[in-house]
Amino acid sequence: MTGQPTQTALNAFGTLQRFARRPAVNWRCELCGSNMAAEHEHLLEMEKRRLVCGCQACAILFSGQTGQRYKRVPSRIRTLRNFKMTDAQWEDLLVPINMAFFFQQGSTEKIIAMYPSPAGATESQLPLESWQQIASENPVLQSMEPDVEALLVNRLGEQRGFPAHQYFLLPIDQCFKLVGLVRTHWRGLSGGSELWQELGQYFAALGERRHA
Repeated sequence: MTGQPTQTALNAFGTLQRFARRPAVNWRCELCGSNMAAEHEHLLEMEKRRLVCGCQACAILFSGQTGQRYKRVPSRIRTLRNFKMTDAQWEDLLVPINMAFFFQQGSTEKIIAMYPSPAGATESQLPLESWQQIASENPVLQSMEPDVEALLVNRLGEQRGFPAHQYFLLPIDQCFKLVGLVRTHWRGLSGGSELWQELGQYFAALGERRHA
């Protein structure tokens, strides 16, 4: 487990943080410069692992493409009600907190595990055997698109006001939105009431999406 945020995390979080500071009237596509609504597409710049804002027309150009400079970030969010993961399997993943997201790096086919912290997103070393067992028991993970989709695991539990376990398949920008919430709202040693309220709203919104 590393103690510092990775460059991928810093690039993605920095981009989202920069987006948040812009007035809605100034939303522009970073590829063609056209005006956009506040709700718009994101693309991942593959070489720099950086999220950029894109209009729908530009995003469509990079939808389903391989070997391109940019990759379109999908919008689908799925609540995985029937996801299978035992407490022992979670512990074998060596994630130090009860919340993390996992995505496949397309260039290496390696599964990356990251978790939010007051300093940003931090990468955790992931035992390959543990992940393979989980993947074999949950075929839905085969549909996870490399680089731009992730499995988000919330095992914070009922003491924090959540169901016992929650699992989502969602776009990578949603994961870094979560990272931003933690980094921005964390106070004191335990996070503070404002953070837990923000997290409650975040996961409640995810839970309203369709189930798989």
